[in-house]
Amino acid sequence: MELFHPLTVPLTKYLFFTGKGGVGKTSAACAAAVTLADSGKKVLLVSTDPASNLQDVFEVNLTNGRVPIEGVPNLVVANLDPVQAAAGYRESVIAPYRGKLPDSVIANMEEQLSGSCTVEIAAFNEFSNYITDESVQKEYDHIIFDTAPTGHTLRMLQLPSAWSNFISENTHGASCLGQLSGLESKKEIYKNAVSTLSDEKLTTLILVTRSEEAPIKEAERSSKELSELGIRNQILIINGVLASYDDSISESLYRKQQRELEAMPEQLRGLITYFIPLRAYNITGLSGVRDLLTKDHVALGGESLHTESLPRLRDVIEDLYRTGKKVIFTMGKGGVGKTTVAAAIALGLSAKGRKVHLATTDPAAHLKFVLDEHSGISMSHIDEKAELQRYREEVLAKAGETMSKEDIAYIEEDLRSPCTQEIAVFRAFAEIVDKAEESTVVIDTAPTGHTLLLLDATQSYHREVKRTQGDVPESVKKLLPRLRNADETAVILVTLAETTPVYEAMRLEEDLKRAGISAKWWVINASMLQTDTTNQLLAAKASNEIPWINKVDSHTKGDFAVIAWSADDIKGGKLLEL
Repeated sequence: MELFHPLTVPLTKYLFFTGKGGVGKTSAACAAAVTLADSGKKVLLVSTDPASNLQDVFEVNLTNGRVPIEGVPNLVVANLDPVQAAAGYRESVIAPYRGKLPDSVIANMEEQLSGSCTVEIAAFNEFSNYITDESVQKEYDHIIFDTAPTGHTLRMLQLPSAWSNFISENTHGASCLGQLSGLESKKEIYKNAVSTLSDEKLTTLILVTRSEEAPIKEAERSSKELSELGIRNQILIINGVLASYDDSISESLYRKQQRELEAMPEQLRGLITYFIPLRAYNITGLSGVRDLLTKDHVALGGESLHTESLPRLRDVIEDLYRTGKKVIFTMGKGGVGKTTVAAAIALGLSAKGRKVHLATTDPAAHLKFVLDEHSGISMSHIDEKAELQRYREEVLAKAGETMSKEDIAYIEEDLRSPCTQEIAVFRAFAEIVDKAEESTVVIDTAPTGHTLLLLDATQSYHREVKRTQGDVPESVKKLLPRLRNADETAVILVTLAETTPVYEAMRLEEDLKRAGISAKWWVINASMLQTDTTNQLLAAKASNEIPWINKVDSHTKGDFAVIAWSADDIKGGKLLEL
């Protein structure tokens, strides 16, 4: 495994950096752009990441137009806002129907076009112009994209039904319908963009990950999906690799990373792999970007904690107990530790005498959290794949009664979307909550606000317009009002003390607010600041968590908790120590 350095790696004109939120895509893309520009290459860097911090990295106000970067003569940056683009795109699709269809139908259409899939399509719409514009091709040696399209988006672009005004014609109660309706004029541009993506002489896909289970699984999934679509020119970057250790904490981190590298999936083992060392500092300013690939700064951050003592998870559990919450969700992006937090809350409430049921989608949950000795806790494991398959079969059977083969192909792709999986799993959760009236139910992995509004809109739409659609079970109908009842339900947002996870948690919170659901407590997991490490690099890294802890403290008005980083899975009685 070699150190990643753009001047020693064979690179094509188009470079797409992709990976799970928080793995360092933006930092790696910026470092590559600056290094290539410093070497004399003309470079255009384009970000389509909703959580992009390019403005912080380059310390300059950016727009969706091209902005030259002072201090890097050959570098131009465009910071596309896909959320804003999605809003404009959504309105362009819906505008012709305003005043012609009932308000409830318009509201349903708006929600259908509010999901992450629509944001991706809007982002692809924005950057496809950069891929297909001949003048841009001639002007720059390299065009670098921070965030690549997913396999789901690319497959959707290739389906004939996706181009019809599908949303006003059919619905099946699933998820992300009609994202391309009204974009017929762009069809040829999209076709050329997809063709360029699969041309190995023109495009390189750079998968960025960390030596952790969840990001590696995401990289494997992306690699496989995009390979199947013909995008096979891929390289892998492992970011944040610790090279040595000198105390127990740094040794634990080093060994944990090495275990993950040794267990690398076969799909990724076949790729040329590079690494970027773990850095102590947040990548901001040109000096930080330039140093990322060459040297470290281990200076301690200058900010102090706003609070004298950091709240513990036991403070959250005490509040949940005191206020008598009946349904508790842990929510956050994959890999932040939702399952650990859910299990700790379940065990903590059980220790206080509550009858508790813990429902999780973690396939290893029964093994990790041995709770048999605590008779107050019952446990369910929801098999996400099985639930998704069950839902797919149900929807396709109903759709097959009235739809053409072409439209069925669209439905099949739509059923691969993240929203559909949420709905399928949510139905299973709803059934558990419905059966557990006598227990406090703690649920690991919650639906987004978009999914909840989608289910709600589907009901409204069904009352207003009698069309064929997937049935919404009674258990789901009963659960939606319950989730909006803050006296009964609590959502715990789980995050890390880092840029992207915090901003992603804030977006999740806003998403829930749209659905009428409030989230009082935040939990910052895996904090290096709480470990008291003496390793110079990790101590500096810990100090750089402080601005994000302060941000969460301010944002939540003190309703947050911090859990220390641990090399081991926290299980059994140790959960009560958090």
